[in-house]
Amino acid sequence: MRKKLYVFVAVLLVAAFVLAACGKSTPAPAAKTEAPKKPFRIAVVLPSSINDLAFSQSMYDALVAVQKQMGGKDAMQFVYSDGMYKVDDAAAAIRDYASQGYDLIIAHGSQYGSSLQEIAPDFPNTSFAWGTTVDTFGMPNVFAYEAASEQGGYVNGVMAAKLSKSGVLGVIGPIETGDASRYVQGFIAGAKATNPNIKVNVTWTGSFSDVSAAAEAANTHISAGADVLTGTAQMVVGAIGVAKEKNVLWFGTQADQSSLAPNIVVANQVYHWEVVLTKMIDMIQHGKLGGQSFTINLKNGGEVIEYNPKFNLPPDVKKAAEDAIKGIEDGSIKIELKK
Repeated sequence: MRKKLYVFVAVLLVAAFVLAACGKSTPAPAAKTEAPKKPFRIAVVLPSSINDLAFSQSMYDALVAVQKQMGGKDAMQFVYSDGMYKVDDAAAAIRDYASQGYDLIIAHGSQYGSSLQEIAPDFPNTSFAWGTTVDTFGMPNVFAYEAASEQGGYVNGVMAAKLSKSGVLGVIGPIETGDASRYVQGFIAGAKATNPNIKVNVTWTGSFSDVSAAAEAANTHISAGADVLTGTAQMVVGAIGVAKEKNVLWFGTQADQSSLAPNIVVANQVYHWEVVLTKMIDMIQHGKLGGQSFTINLKNGGEVIEYNPKFNLPPDVKKAAEDAIKGIEDGSIKIELKK
């Protein structure tokens, strides 16, 4: 009897031990908390206002688009200083942004090149970019970007020659350099390829921002018989105003200028800098801070011909434009540029 009791007690003890072991909870290992990712930060210096419907707006619009593509302000943030037509003021802004630790600082204007040459070496861990150019100065933390603006210029020239009744076109350029020069050369080439007898008069105002000079040039061209005008840089708002008043057709570039004169703006070559901005950001995030140049064009989507929906463009003119775009993209149309 006593032996049975011992066995019974032993069984109870084992059962109690097992139950205790089963009831004891083992704490889960603490979850690893990752530090929140910091947003990619960009600062940009612009020569004119962000709503100039031209060069500066093209970059501002691209930054807005990239921010949206990346997922909003939590992923990418940007600040800007516009109206920096004075190079010394722009240089001070560039240096200030660099000292604040921005990931990428964009000097959006060829006039800022010398400033970047001086500032970039002082901040070797910061990426800089400038345009329109292909010159990185051989620096490992400087990107460069340009627009093959002659391509959209060619397409606009094709349409202008087909729409002109007088056989005279007028072009208003700022300074004969960079994407302005390339656009004008492309426009002339497209017009001449369409109508070898077309006359294309060109005026260089000597300024990117002189609105009154652009207006004066537009009046001069119209007096000389031009019934279609085009031009480049932020000054063109003055020329578009004259074209609207005189009911003369206009072709734009850099940004969509249709809102200024919906009845006479035919089409615009619109820059989409986001094509190169996304590449720069990706390279910086993978440790390459510069030393490379980029070009936007019709084929890579960095330039887009946008037709004004409020302008009744004849089907044959649009077809000629589309054929020109296709020819440029596949290489069957080659545009010769002055060196």
